[in-house]
Amino acid sequence: MANEILPNTLSVIIPTYNERENIRTVAAKIGQVLEDNYEIIFIDDSIDDTPEILQWLAQSDPHVRFEHRQNQRGLGTAVVRGFTIARGDTIAVMDADLQHPPELLRTMLKAIAAGADIVIPSRFIPGGGDGGLNIIRKIVSLTARYTGQVLLKKLRSISDSTSGFFMLRKGVIEAVDLQPIGWKILIEVLARGNYKRVIEIPYHFKPRTAGKSKMSWQESVNYILHLLRLVKDSPEDRRFY
Repeated sequence: MANEILPNTLSVIIPTYNERENIRTVAAKIGQVLEDNYEIIFIDDSIDDTPEILQWLAQSDPHVRFEHRQNQRGLGTAVVRGFTIARGDTIAVMDADLQHPPELLRTMLKAIAAGADIVIPSRFIPGGGDGGLNIIRKIVSLTARYTGQVLLKKLRSISDSTSGFFMLRKGVIEAVDLQPIGWKILIEVLARGNYKRVIEIPYHFKPRTAGKSKMSWQESVNYILHLLRLVKDSPEDRRFY
C-alpha cells in the first residue's frame, strides 16, 4: 500500500439528512480504508440531532469537517457546497447510508492516478449489482437512466449516470456553474464538467442498514426538470431536438 502512487489529498463529501445512525460508522469505515491524506466533509440538512453527533465526531476525529445548513435542503446543492469548501485535489461523493462501500475508495483513487478524470462505480456493468433496491426502485432507476441517455448525448456512454457515488479531479468542476435540481448531481457534473476520460468500475449496491430512504415522487419530478434544464443549456442537444 505504501508503494502506491495516489493523488495528494482526497475530500470525501457526504450529504446528510437525519442519518444519526450511520455517520459514525461511515466515518470509521472510511478511516480504515484511507491513510492520512483525506478529509470527510459532511454537509448536513438534518432536523434531528445529527448536527450534535457531527459536532462530537469533528472534535474527536481531525479528518472530519461538517457544515449544518439552516433552512436549506437538497442533496445536489449540498454536494455543490461541499465542492466549494473541499481542500483536496481529488473529490469523492457518497451517501452516509453505507449502500456505497467505502472499500472502493482506494480502487477509485487508483483509477484517478491512472488518468481518469471521473470514476463512477456502476451497478450495471459485469461484476456489478443493484441488490440494494426493491423492485419499484429498480423500475424507477431504469426509467431514469434511459430517459437521461435519450435526452443528453453526454450520458449515453455511461451505464450508471444516476449514481450518487463517484470521484473526480477537482479541475472537472472548477469554474463550472453547477445548477442541480434535486438529487442527481452526477448528471450535472457529466453534462457541464470539463473532462476527457470517464472510467466505470463494478460495484454491488448494498441494502440500507439504518435510517430511511429519501426517495420520493417529488424527486422523480425534480429529475425530469433537471434533465430538461440541461437540454436547454446544451447547444448540442438543443440543436438535435
